Amino acid sequence: MATQHTAIVPGTVHLVDVSGEAPAGAKMRDGIQLVPRPSDDPEDPLNWSKHRKWLALAMVVVYTFGTGLPLTLQYSILADITADTGISTSTLVEGTGYMFLLLGFGCLFWQPIALTYGRRGVYLISTLATVPLMVWTAYSKSSGEWYAHRLILGFFVAPIEALPEVSIPDIFFAHERGGMMGVYVFSLFGSNFLAPLIAGWFNEAFGWKWTMYFGAIFAAIAFVILYFFMEETMYFRQGLEGLEDEQDEVAAATATVAGEKEEKSSGSSQTVSESPATVYVKPTLAQKLAWFRKMDGRPTYQHMLKTMYMPFIYLYQFPIVTWAGFIYGINLCWYQVLNGTASPVLANAPYNWSSGLVGCIYTGPIVGAAFGCYWAGSIADKITLWLARRNKGVREPEHRLWPLLLTAVLAAIGLIMWGVGAQYHTHWAVLAVGLGILTFSVVAGGSVALSYNIDCYKDISGDTTTSVILVRNVMGFAIAYGITPWYTNMGLQNCFIMAGFLALGCTLTFLFMVWKGKDLRRASAERYWKYAAKSSSAH
Repeated sequence: MATQHTAIVPGTVHLVDVSGEAPAGAKMRDGIQLVPRPSDDPEDPLNWSKHRKWLALAMVVVYTFGTGLPLTLQYSILADITADTGISTSTLVEGTGYMFLLLGFGCLFWQPIALTYGRRGVYLISTLATVPLMVWTAYSKSSGEWYAHRLILGFFVAPIEALPEVSIPDIFFAHERGGMMGVYVFSLFGSNFLAPLIAGWFNEAFGWKWTMYFGAIFAAIAFVILYFFMEETMYFRQGLEGLEDEQDEVAAATATVAGEKEEKSSGSSQTVSESPATVYVKPTLAQKLAWFRKMDGRPTYQHMLKTMYMPFIYLYQFPIVTWAGFIYGINLCWYQVLNGTASPVLANAPYNWSSGLVGCIYTGPIVGAAFGCYWAGSIADKITLWLARRNKGVREPEHRLWPLLLTAVLAAIGLIMWGVGAQYHTHWAVLAVGLGILTFSVVAGGSVALSYNIDCYKDISGDTTTSVILVRNVMGFAIAYGITPWYTNMGLQNCFIMAGFLALGCTLTFLFMVWKGKDLRRASAERYWKYAAKSSSAH
């Protein structure tokens, strides 16, 4: 089957009907071809009403905040935890680095389960497990304990990194993914920036231990909301994205042959049988509330086990996946730099801020994240559609990369403003603006990288997203481990000037992908269609 499609480049799809000659089987909306093509089943998530889709997206946001916020409450109160427990600040930061490592590698366990047995149950387990682990965090008394609950928390909350990237394409079409992915990435980073702000003031009022208890309560509330309102979005559809037109031709040819046979048989027989219409069954309330649901067409248990190691194979067989992970990872690095230096810089002279005020500095990143979400989401979608119309209605995934031109420049500016400003003790407003500019780039860059990976290899994106997260979080672990000695030995000014130019150079590699991305996708076509066919038929 793979050899039949080697001439079709993965990710290249006819998205806009500019000539008024859309394929016969295409489904259109406002002149835009719906990709992937929805089925006739009203329970197909692509066919859900707008209200139902937005509720499903809201539940992804609830999950992301419900686990992401408790996970990062410690960033603005590191000094207080150290003073009370004797655990050094470097140990606390290293523990967070190990947590990020498990957030990546934990996807190897959870993602195959979600792709086989359903997303809902994995979301619920992840959220529920966060509750006792946050309670345990409040009882930390040694470095060993801190490392232990950070590692376990990273494992159970790992779905936050890769599962929403599967849930969103379950529900939304190709021309909508960028905006919806932006909402998720904003929730991910926004929860991480909101947490230190809340924790700072909560710590001053009730102490750091009750701050951790608050995280447990927050996760528990999120679990209750998810249990009653989150629907299963897993759906096994026939056909592969990008092959709809070819599959229409095959279906038409098959129907013609069947019609000829029927005409011949009707000459000798007066009885003509009609094929029964497909009956779609609406799930009951009990089925909707079930944690996992057995569906026809799901992958076999053996295939599920295989997908636990496939992300490593995809990393060297699909260079685009590795590059997407690199871009997402380099943006995570700057996020780690922010969290690793905010408290040490602002809690000491000449600022001498309390934990509550240190938390307030994250207001800038929250605003920056909101604008970054809009830039990489709605604006990027509009740019993609505009370029597709100029390309005779054909969308190339590389069309989505142009917003990185702005993020490359702003990341460098934000890093230099923060580092040089802190070195020379500038007004705190300069630091806040610098962090806001940096966060704009971090959120936008991560969102574009995720969307690009999905656009290129949609039908194996559940696994390639795990590959992206592995690269991202290994890079995040490395920078979390090295940021303290880096800025301590080089000084804030030199460290962040170097970081700024690294951010600029690394992000500008997108220009190479604009130039050669389609060639790389064409070279990987045979491998991709083979894996996609196996994935769709593994039942």
